[in-house]
Amino acid sequence: MRIKSFTRASLLMLAVACCLPSAAQTSRNAYVVGNDDDTFLALREAVRRDDAAAAAMLADRLPNYTIPSYVDYYRLKARLRDASAADVRAFLTRYEGSAIADRMRNDWLLELGKTRDWTTFDEQYPLFVLNDDTQVKCYALLSKAIKGQPTAEEARGLLTAAQNYGEACPALIVTLLQNGQFTVGDVWAQMRLAAEAGNTGVARRIVLLAEVPEALVMQAIEKPDLLLNRGAGAGRGAHEAFIIALGRSARNDPQAAANALQRNAAVLSASERALGWAQIALQAALKLSPDAMQYWRLAQGAPLSYEGCQWQVRSGLRAGDWQFVHAAVDAMPQPLRTENTWIYWYGRALQAEGRSRDAQLYFQSIAATPGFYGQLAIEELGEKITLPPRAAPVSPDEIKPMQQNAGFRRAMKFFDLDLRFEGYREWNWELRRMNERQHLAAAEFARQNNLLDRMVNTSDRTQIAVDFTQRFPSPYADIMRANALPLGLDVAWVYGLIRQESRFIMNARSHVGASGLMQIMPATARWVARKIGMDGFTANQVNDIPVNIRLGANYLKMVLGDLDGSQALATAAYNAGPGRPRAWRATLQRPVEGAIFAESIPFAETRGYVKNVLSNATYYAAMFDSQPQSLKARLGSVAPKGFVASELP
Repeated sequence: MRIKSFTRASLLMLAVACCLPSAAQTSRNAYVVGNDDDTFLALREAVRRDDAAAAAMLADRLPNYTIPSYVDYYRLKARLRDASAADVRAFLTRYEGSAIADRMRNDWLLELGKTRDWTTFDEQYPLFVLNDDTQVKCYALLSKAIKGQPTAEEARGLLTAAQNYGEACPALIVTLLQNGQFTVGDVWAQMRLAAEAGNTGVARRIVLLAEVPEALVMQAIEKPDLLLNRGAGAGRGAHEAFIIALGRSARNDPQAAANALQRNAAVLSASERALGWAQIALQAALKLSPDAMQYWRLAQGAPLSYEGCQWQVRSGLRAGDWQFVHAAVDAMPQPLRTENTWIYWYGRALQAEGRSRDAQLYFQSIAATPGFYGQLAIEELGEKITLPPRAAPVSPDEIKPMQQNAGFRRAMKFFDLDLRFEGYREWNWELRRMNERQHLAAAEFARQNNLLDRMVNTSDRTQIAVDFTQRFPSPYADIMRANALPLGLDVAWVYGLIRQESRFIMNARSHVGASGLMQIMPATARWVARKIGMDGFTANQVNDIPVNIRLGANYLKMVLGDLDGSQALATAAYNAGPGRPRAWRATLQRPVEGAIFAESIPFAETRGYVKNVLSNATYYAAMFDSQPQSLKARLGSVAPKGFVASELP
């Protein structure tokens, strides 16, 4: 889960949001805030609310603030649309090489793209260090396309997730079609991506390029069954809209969409039918329907989205069709094929085909990579999971530069203000310039300051010099043992879950309201407290560490018992609620490996969560037991309804 603290900073922001004046009403005496920290938080909120007048007034109150670069940033950010190039350049010069300067360059590049100031954009873009903004990348390609430079292939590689397009990416699509680098087929491919993501804004921006009425495509997205009942119509535009409607309708009822496609098959070309089946297959796969395999086979040859490519493989895994898995991974775009996930499953497909020597090469290529699929690859090579030798401990002399690091000091100030996003940005910016020994020293510095999440994330970056005591801490061990052992819980598993849930941030709170180390929802906390007879429990106790661990451990025990002792199912239940893994299990046609169950969880967050928690637990067990471990044994098997764990092979 994304972690966001709702303590002092958030409460102040709520207060500011209620009383910040409009630009016309702003004056020096409009409202009163407390100390400089409160004023700074109010400044940040004023910028978020796009209130330049309030931001200027608040910034004036902070002439000697601890983090002057951010006061200057917010002052300029609030009026960036109207600021002169000289003002922005002065800021970038003053703070060149800092995280906040790169952030300002990101903001400015977006403004330069919107105003089509390509001369300045082209000058600044190579200086954008992180270059992690999809819209900025689209503007960069747009600048090249306007100059007549070939960009179509780069654009196709970039434009794969329509939810991140903003204004820039549709503008790029328009330009590429106008200068002949994109075809109408490319436009329809983007329209299907927009429909898949539910992004009607992107569809509206590019629909006219496809030379069809906007109302037709909007109906396909928003009221697909009406269009399907009317039929495919005549002409490419009508057929493409019909194909989009098939995918949208299949979200509710894949079989009904399949029936509509069959009724209209005669008026569609072979390639259009394949596209239609691909839209239906993706939605059936997301519903874990066994019919998905039939639809995927009918879709052979159709171009698939990245999501479609991955779910095609997952359907094959659930069906146990390794030949299909092999072909589906082969058909993936190169960026997907090189991911550890698909390297592992490709190796498994080769192994199932009797090509063990080839499979071993694939497993060897990822076995040294920490994490879920690296661990599984190790086991496919006939070994167990052990911990690598610990790097030499860092010395006080190595830690001293970390204590003096200005970026780390800014990060710690932000953590004190409960502004974790800004703190992470400053911390990670400094790590970019460090070698592995320095990463270990920075992680140890974080440990000394009880920033266990920074310790974990920083130490995770090393590849040769590794320290698993930093990567997998086990604080509050006495409290943990006192609560987990009487329940018969695997302590390694509980720690693996906490590491994923909160990274040991004591006051962590998720975007949905879960709290504390074990990220317990308020309703769940009350329910568990009643179940275990915790008299006098109040909501504000949930962040108390012993209480949080007690509630979380008991809830984990409950879901484990309800799900046949399967850690894979219980971990999914802890994240997504117990009803969902029961429903996912019920769709199985046969027992499957726990790894296949985990890979085919329909919710991306829960899918990653289960993999990470059980991978973490395997490392923790290796630490606690000082014995080689098996992730595959921990995952076990997951069977359809009617089976129990003891009956599984």
